[in-house]
Amino acid sequence: MTALPLPQFLLAALPISVWALALVVAIASVCCMVATLRTPRRPLVYTAAGLLGLAFLLVAIPQQEAPLTFRVLIGIVALVLSVIGGGPAAQLALALATRSTAVPGVHGGIVVHDRVSGLEETREVLRGGTTIGFLERFATTGAIMAGFPEALGVLIAIKGVGRFTELEAPEARERFIIGTLVSLIWACVCAGLFRFAAA
Repeated sequence: MTALPLPQFLLAALPISVWALALVVAIASVCCMVATLRTPRRPLVYTAAGLLGLAFLLVAIPQQEAPLTFRVLIGIVALVLSVIGGGPAAQLALALATRSTAVPGVHGGIVVHDRVSGLEETREVLRGGTTIGFLERFATTGAIMAGFPEALGVLIAIKGVGRFTELEAPEARERFIIGTLVSLIWACVCAGLFRFAAA
């Protein structure tokens, strides 16, 4: 068996190196998001988003399908990054986009003011947003990775109907729309990471 000439060897090894680098960059993005879960840190969220963008570009470079091992590993990392990273990304977007002084509730929602019978009362809305976000991103990324993006319409409809009665207050509508869009965009980009590697 004759050895490949060095230029041919480098050309054969280049796609593997690019996929390996994309995998390492995606794992680094996951690590940044894990580090900001308990204590929000904007620089880590920016870094994680930048690393995700870099990983996306890297998997788009090779003009051939990634080997099965890399497809599986990139798929797992993309799913984890989607589920874990969407929350901090949505929180950052909400902090940048809203100037409201929404009071956080005991159960993870926000406290809004209602006028009932002429008396002003408060109630907590958008409870359980973190858990719903995890499930939403898991389902979104999984559907796109499986080649069934039509499921997004069903997911958005379920979420909208489930939250409909809580969206009377302007601050609740604002948070719902921004948070949902950022969460879905993050999940779609993560799923795209896998789809490009598998293309």
